[in-house]
Amino acid sequence: MHKDKKRRLHIGIQVSFAIFVALVIIGALVFVTQGREMPVLNPQGTIAHQERDLILITTGLGMLIVIPVFIMLSVIAWRYRASNKKAKYQPQFDSHRGLEAVWWGVPVLFIIVLAVITVISTHALDPYKPLDSKVKPVSVQVIAMDWKWLFIYPEQNIATVNYLNIPKETPINFTITSDAPMNAFWIPALAGQVYAMAGMSTKLHVMADGVGTYSGVSSNISGDGFADMRFKVHSMNESDFVAWAKEASSSANVLSAAEYERLSVPSHDNQQTEYVLVDKNLYNRVIMKYMYPSGEMSN
Repeated sequence: MHKDKKRRLHIGIQVSFAIFVALVIIGALVFVTQGREMPVLNPQGTIAHQERDLILITTGLGMLIVIPVFIMLSVIAWRYRASNKKAKYQPQFDSHRGLEAVWWGVPVLFIIVLAVITVISTHALDPYKPLDSKVKPVSVQVIAMDWKWLFIYPEQNIATVNYLNIPKETPINFTITSDAPMNAFWIPALAGQVYAMAGMSTKLHVMADGVGTYSGVSSNISGDGFADMRFKVHSMNESDFVAWAKEASSSANVLSAAEYERLSVPSHDNQQTEYVLVDKNLYNRVIMKYMYPSGEMSN
């Protein structure tokens, strides 16, 4: 009798401790996220909306499996605990066809549903797929550097460092590369991440729903200044974008070959700057310089 009481007390302590740990984790999660912006769950762009819906759908389907499993685990652990003498031992259920069909069939059905959703969404959200719109797209070339972002507007003959202006409700066609270690370009409120790799050019298509300012980050550790690789994305009206591009095209800063070499030197906390673009082939030159053993840009 004394051993049974001691066992029950021990089990009670374990259960209480498990509940306490769970509450601490939940409390810490609430404290860390309280009042903080979560752009992935607050999308501001066409692609981001679809990605948010995909996250919610797959999480919901997963919870339909996970929650019943944990409920069954708790019920079974409590009902068939060692101190419960009233629990009946029924080994015949281990080969019950109906139950076997349920606990194997239901997960398989959910996996099939998730597989179909994955196939459909993979093609629908392909970052290389242009967006359907009657509005003419704006092309932006992105170069990841140590440790800053360079954005080139070849059609407007301008470039910016660590900030990006785009017109709202207009497709933005990004082409992305790196003049440094591999990086990842990510604007959580507008779309998922795309890797930036030296000697390669990747693509991403986004479109902002309205006027606003969004955060952009690097989501791949690339060295000592990785934390500094942040930039702002300003979505504005078309007229404001045109006016800004015109003003930037008269900037005193010129992105010459010499200025680019200076800019490419590793540095921290780079200020937002705009340049007049004099070499429209700069993006291709950055890519091609990694195609030669000497590491020099081609002429």
